[in-house]
Amino acid sequence: MRKLFLCTFIIFGLLSLDAQRIISGGGLTKEQISTLSSSYNNESNNKALRNAITANDISKLAINYENNVAFDSYLSNVVPSKSVSNQEASGRCWMFTGMNVLRSKAIMKFDLPSDFQFSQCYTFFWDQLEKSNLFLQSILDTRAKSMEDETVQWLFKNPLSDGGQFTGVANLITKYGIVPKEAMPETYNSNNTSRMSELISLKLREDALVLRKMAQNKGITEEKLQATKIDMLQTIYRMLSFTLGEPPTEFTWTRRNSRGEIVNTKKYTPTSFYNQYVNEDFSKYRMIMNDPTRDYYKVYEIEYDRHVYDGQNWKYLNLPMNEIAKMAIASIIDSTMLYFSCDVAKFLDRSKGYMDVNNYDYGSLFGTTFNMDKKQRISTFASGSSHAMTLCGVDLDANGNPQKWMVENSWGGNYGYNGFLIMTNEWFNEYMFRLVVEEKYIPAKTLKLFDQIPIVLPAWDPLFSFEE
Repeated sequence: MRKLFLCTFIIFGLLSLDAQRIISGGGLTKEQISTLSSSYNNESNNKALRNAITANDISKLAINYENNVAFDSYLSNVVPSKSVSNQEASGRCWMFTGMNVLRSKAIMKFDLPSDFQFSQCYTFFWDQLEKSNLFLQSILDTRAKSMEDETVQWLFKNPLSDGGQFTGVANLITKYGIVPKEAMPETYNSNNTSRMSELISLKLREDALVLRKMAQNKGITEEKLQATKIDMLQTIYRMLSFTLGEPPTEFTWTRRNSRGEIVNTKKYTPTSFYNQYVNEDFSKYRMIMNDPTRDYYKVYEIEYDRHVYDGQNWKYLNLPMNEIAKMAIASIIDSTMLYFSCDVAKFLDRSKGYMDVNNYDYGSLFGTTFNMDKKQRISTFASGSSHAMTLCGVDLDANGNPQKWMVENSWGGNYGYNGFLIMTNEWFNEYMFRLVVEEKYIPAKTLKLFDQIPIVLPAWDPLFSFEE
């Protein structure tokens, strides 16, 4: 026993010495710190730059003046929109964007007022309940895996969020219908989702541990596990009803035309309202993506990336930017808005609502360069899709080539360019990631590519770590 202890001690000591050598070889020494300090102090203009940068917003100091005066808001093709929505302090951009696409169609088809909106709160209630069920059921599906399993760990890290993507809009309103905003208006907690989501997530994690422990009992039946899950979801339903209000099963709504005149007053259910004012075949909507880290012309599917357990995962066709742009142009020219997502904060001039890779010259300010391309930024978690908006305009030159684009945002009418954002085509190519396009705007040869068996990607893939 003593010999074994001594041997173990010696081996541990040798490992510790090796670790120390590795650490000392890679750590910063006093001499190296002195070299770094000298390189800074030898630059005569560093003091003035330090004084300026420590006391000011870095982006304001890095504004590229030449680019700043060149801002041009003209666009040759725009799908009309007069009422900008506001998601407030929530991550529901995906929902606002998807509903804005549908809202634009309904306004044009039924001559509705420009400020007409569908209820985001109604759909959000069902989104949070369905995601809660998705989490708990996924916990049951992975019951045989250990807590150290990567999938199980990802589930516990992400029990619930207010983010999402277009398939969530499609699955939720197909299943639960849709209502006008008057039938279920916003609440404080739908506009400010963080505390509500935090508490529900805490409860879901607690419930998940109970389910995993129950599932270890060999005598437990699947029926008992499902009944327990439903009991747990009753608590979630109650928490959602307290914070968002309970969704209506029927309501009375007065329809007005674009001039504010009353057309009729009728009683609806969410399903009958959906059938009359939306009634979309969502199988005709296809998600296109630009992900240069993977092969183009392949279909990919993100595991666990859905809103409804019995719904569809996020599935997309990966294409080069020039092909994506052609589809977007065709849709806009035909007065049809598109679901669009991007890395919104990059080089965004918030006051003007202008997105251009030349808006800020951070390299000159710090005496360095930032040269990663789109593929490298994705691979290193430096960039990814962070926000969804509604693509509604494009400026084409005489040869039909895009010069700049416009999106309807959901941050209120006072943000940016009257609630919209305008981006150069160069910015579009660098920071746009996904687009949802109707089949009629997709070339037949490209549409055929969707018949492939998807390549399944894990939910923790770098590109989706930024997901809205």
